[in-house]
Amino acid sequence: MSYPGYPQQGGGFPPQQGAYPPQAGGYPPQAGGYPPQAGGYPPQAGGYPPQAGGYPPQAGGYPPQAGGYPPQAGGYPPQAGGYPAQAGGYPAQAGGYPAQAGGYPPAAGGYLPAAGGYPSQPGGYPAPAGGFPPQGYPGGPAPGQPMPSYPGAPANNPSMPGYGSGVPSNAKAPGISKGFRGSLKDFPGADPLRDVEVLRKAMKGFGTDENAIIELLGSRTNKQRVPMVAAYKTTYGKDLSHDLKSELTGNFEKLVLAMMKSSAHFDASELREAIKGAGTDEACLIEILSSRSNAEIHEFSRIYKAEYGKKLEDAISSDTSGHFRRLLVSLCQGNRDERETVDVALAKQDAQKLYAAGENKVGTDESQFNAVLCARSKPHLRAVFQEYQQMCGRDIEKSICREMSGNVESGMVAVVKCIKNTPAYFAERLHKAMQGAGTKDTTLIRIMVTRSEVDMLDIRQAYVKTYGKSLYNHISGDTSGDYKKLLLKLCGGND
Repeated sequence: MSYPGYPQQGGGFPPQQGAYPPQAGGYPPQAGGYPPQAGGYPPQAGGYPPQAGGYPPQAGGYPPQAGGYPPQAGGYPPQAGGYPAQAGGYPAQAGGYPAQAGGYPPAAGGYLPAAGGYPSQPGGYPAPAGGFPPQGYPGGPAPGQPMPSYPGAPANNPSMPGYGSGVPSNAKAPGISKGFRGSLKDFPGADPLRDVEVLRKAMKGFGTDENAIIELLGSRTNKQRVPMVAAYKTTYGKDLSHDLKSELTGNFEKLVLAMMKSSAHFDASELREAIKGAGTDEACLIEILSSRSNAEIHEFSRIYKAEYGKKLEDAISSDTSGHFRRLLVSLCQGNRDERETVDVALAKQDAQKLYAAGENKVGTDESQFNAVLCARSKPHLRAVFQEYQQMCGRDIEKSICREMSGNVESGMVAVVKCIKNTPAYFAERLHKAMQGAGTKDTTLIRIMVTRSEVDMLDIRQAYVKTYGKSLYNHISGDTSGDYKKLLLKLCGGND
């Protein structure tokens, strides 16, 4: 490297005569060199700065001799041969700096480049026979290849799984979108002002025209229904929800009022109902928190705080306990990785962590399951579950059931099921809601309303495949009246 006032001599680095490694007069110097002899440092006669033969070097050195400061030819600012250096100096020519073998990151062809590099003079550092192995750092990519992705979690802190960065080293193509899979589609030309006239007419006078309400609401999407509330108040100066409550009863009333709320408002109200009161509907909490996107979680959390004066996280924390509480609090952060690509190496690493935290130890490290299940992307976790199955020959759900119990077991299993196959998870929830004595209408209403514009067609397919009976027929046999009619509108057809 060339320093101000220290121009390199002919021959560059490594230099020729007088250069490094030195010849006569070089460094380490001979007579008059460093450590210096007569005139050297510590200086003899002539003191410091040293005289001819000392260190720093000859005319043009620092401090400069004849001509003082600013220096003359060769001084600082330099002229020919000064700084920046000319041929052989710095900045380097092709081949670049640094020039050590195996340097990081490697240049094309490795470090210690051939002629034209730094050193850039002929006669530079000679290559050993056979070239300059190895290039790059040990185990690194070949020249011109991309850097591998970050491997993830640090080995000394396995409870905090890391994230891959950059381009995954073993990326799978994102899943192909199957298009819109909901049963309700936007009604063409829908106008909220005309729609509320229909509702007003259906509720006005003696009796209620429930069929008109069913036909209208059962053919409008959520974004077409919600504006009716404001349009009704604008047109008639009355609250639509209040009028609907006064005209309708039972589960039909609950279903209609649920359909008049935005998705986020409905989720917030369902979470509120699940938490407040004597008992807690843990399955409802898990269902909503494990199936919604980050943006949806943030939105209904904001509405929850505005509507009920308390943070959702605080409400959950005060109503639950232990590892189940930690699972819910982690999920309600809405901070899951949502990338579609999958790093297979990282998936194997996560599967090993889960195996080490459960099946392969005495006791269970629930926090490790919590960290992986709540932070990783859903496509990534599906790959993790496959790797886990291959690694220990047991399904991840069965391992959780063997290792955990109570609410945390049912919560973890529900998260795994929802991530593994969301339509099948909701098909199971619907089947349990209608199976046996009595119907869990709250669950039935919530799933039919919230999934009708998301994946109801897939849920119907999963239902008939798993239970050998169509969802449409099961709803028909388990419900009745106007309630049944509107539910079947949301179902969208028989399979």
